[in-house]
Amino acid sequence: MNPKLLIVDDDEEIRTQMKWALVNDYEILVAENRVRSVEIFQAEHPAVVLLDLGLPPQPANPEEGLAALSDLLTLDRLAKIIIITGQGEKDVALRAIGAGAYDFLCKPVDAEELKFLLKRCFHVAQLEREYREMQQLLQGDSFEGMLGTSRPMQAVFEAIRKVAASNAPVLILGESGTGKEMTARAIHQRSSCKDGPFVAINCSAIPETLLESELFGHEKGSFTGAHAQRKGRIETADGGTLFLDEIGEIPLPLQVKLLRFLQEQCIQRVGGRQDIPIETRVVAATNADLKKGMAAGTFREDLFYRLSVVQIMMPPLRERENDICMLAQSFLQRFAAQIKKTGLTFDKTAVRALSSHSWPGNVRELENCVRRAVIMAEGKRLTVQDLELTSVTGNMGTLKDAREAVEREMIGRALRKYSGRITNAATELGISRPTLYELMEKLGISRE
Repeated sequence: MNPKLLIVDDDEEIRTQMKWALVNDYEILVAENRVRSVEIFQAEHPAVVLLDLGLPPQPANPEEGLAALSDLLTLDRLAKIIIITGQGEKDVALRAIGAGAYDFLCKPVDAEELKFLLKRCFHVAQLEREYREMQQLLQGDSFEGMLGTSRPMQAVFEAIRKVAASNAPVLILGESGTGKEMTARAIHQRSSCKDGPFVAINCSAIPETLLESELFGHEKGSFTGAHAQRKGRIETADGGTLFLDEIGEIPLPLQVKLLRFLQEQCIQRVGGRQDIPIETRVVAATNADLKKGMAAGTFREDLFYRLSVVQIMMPPLRERENDICMLAQSFLQRFAAQIKKTGLTFDKTAVRALSSHSWPGNVRELENCVRRAVIMAEGKRLTVQDLELTSVTGNMGTLKDAREAVEREMIGRALRKYSGRITNAATELGISRPTLYELMEKLGISRE
């Protein structure tokens, strides 16, 4: 179905000429005055409007046309309205631009210039509406800060809802970068202990000699350098949630002490003899195969079953195909806002590359990839080159894909060099202006 275009002009002959010139590309709607234009706009919701400012009852005065502009933008602030004006009325056209019009053309209107401007208008309108829909989607599908509409992630969200109501220990399994800590935080936020502390410790990041003291605390003088009594992470998490990341890295002697805590809900600090009761929810996570660890004798079976009353398996990003672009868009918005870059979008090659990449580093890799692209990108449209996904760009598929990627890069570079001036860019590329316009349209490149 062709997109809808509303033409507002009191001259029937002009309306007919424009309709015949554009009918192959658009569904044409026509109105002869302000009241009728508002009625049609409310009923049909066209994304783009061609508006002549000289409307009845005073066609020689632009005020009725400016009033129509105001009415239409009040109904839809994202509408793209192109003003048609006389050669000697550019000051009025600029006044209309200040009031929210997208662009203006002077009479007599050049058909080719009008067609190119309309294509660009509809393209921009589509991008803006997709952005608004994405914003609504992101707001609607956020689950405790986590995003995902795919079936695997919906299963994770459902498991979080169920397990959060209990106080049972949870074991979160999954590859590195899949969001295990975010899942642990979501469990905490939905649990009865959400007002208590959330204490996280990465068991693989602390030397084995210090891990016991870090977890259980120590008494003054219990070892060299213990100049004062110190609470451990378990004690700090009293009344809240304790998150033990990379639980498979805990050494066997410490596993025994951790098992005692899970069984008896009390601890003794290093060098201490007093039992300290602790009420805390324990959530553990690992990317290791704990069953292999049990078979090899490096992980206690009784500890495994204590920790894994409930298991949640985090899906790798490659199994969340429907979520990749949504996550990338969310990261793009966040990082662009941080460094005050506005209007950034992914071009078609970038979207295809994002969807095709295997993402061995999962969500963390995607986040870092988009962040780097936002920082390094020169234009408004992020390309596959900005993403630096070499594993994808080296195998993009067909010769047509490769040729389009090269054309897109060269055209974008020429447009940036000459600040969007078509004539200069076409000369630089050794092609005619019409050819450049055709290529820009085919490749989805805007002049900005």
